[in-house]
Amino acid sequence: MELVEVPVPQPKPNEAVVKVAVAGVNSIDRQFRDGSLRTPLPFIPGQEGAGTVTAAGSQTKLVKVGDRVAWSGALGSYAEYVSSPEEHLVPVPDSVSDDQAAAAMMQGLTAHYLVNDAHKLKAGETALVHAAAGGVGLLVVQLAHAVGARVIGTVSSEEKGELAREAGADEVIIFTQQDFESEVKRLTGGTGVDVVYDGVGKATFEKNLNVMRMRGMLVLYGTSSGPVPPVDPARLSEKGSLYMARTTLAHFTATREELIARTRAIFGMIAARNLKVQIARKYLLAEAAQAHRDLEARHLAGKLLLVP
Repeated sequence: MELVEVPVPQPKPNEAVVKVAVAGVNSIDRQFRDGSLRTPLPFIPGQEGAGTVTAAGSQTKLVKVGDRVAWSGALGSYAEYVSSPEEHLVPVPDSVSDDQAAAAMMQGLTAHYLVNDAHKLKAGETALVHAAAGGVGLLVVQLAHAVGARVIGTVSSEEKGELAREAGADEVIIFTQQDFESEVKRLTGGTGVDVVYDGVGKATFEKNLNVMRMRGMLVLYGTSSGPVPPVDPARLSEKGSLYMARTTLAHFTATREELIARTRAIFGMIAARNLKVQIARKYLLAEAAQAHRDLEARHLAGKLLLVP
């Protein structure tokens, strides 16, 4: 990646141009960069951010110049200006900062659908949250704790374990020091957990199947360690008639109404201080390559942001 000067984009009839205050750094950006996800070259990375509308197309009805907005799914967000279809832009209330809004879009909305829809978590249930100190993980832990579930989180270090505990994790497993399968079995008395929320993928998949209760649910929402190999559905039956879903945010914000409802819920919790967005580090736009190095090294806990 390199920093270059390009013209300010001009909006199509149904688009708005936004002056980017802050852009989010996500795993999907790395997948576009390394070619796992294809897009014509050259391209501007970035899917998420927050800023202020500076121009609106002739057919826009949902936003106007001067509106503070946030978005996800608009490729080209590592920039001073981004052009986005208006239906992807959501209003940001005065009580939520640009940093909070940008950090809460992809990861906050993901955490919301995981806990409320992919498996509707209930008080008294036990959830295993992998990468519990990551951007999504910290938010899932908080939301799960808020509904009264017991939360077991996996992390890579004592420092990250402390962050997970502060977010509401009841038990923390340092997977670099402990075998998470045996620890989960011990902590649940051999019964297993009601749900596993997993954005890791390949490295955790096999053991996930061994730590769920009968008719438990595995929600796979990411593959940061690589894709899961093909699965014979008969194995799910053998392990206790398990359920498994491979989800993606786009399918849980498929309508404008659903997108707005989720963002209002997340922004409302942030404004009320019932949900904390952990900002790990902010970088200048010219430091985007270093942000990707840090993302891949997984040394930082929380959200990485770029400031144009």
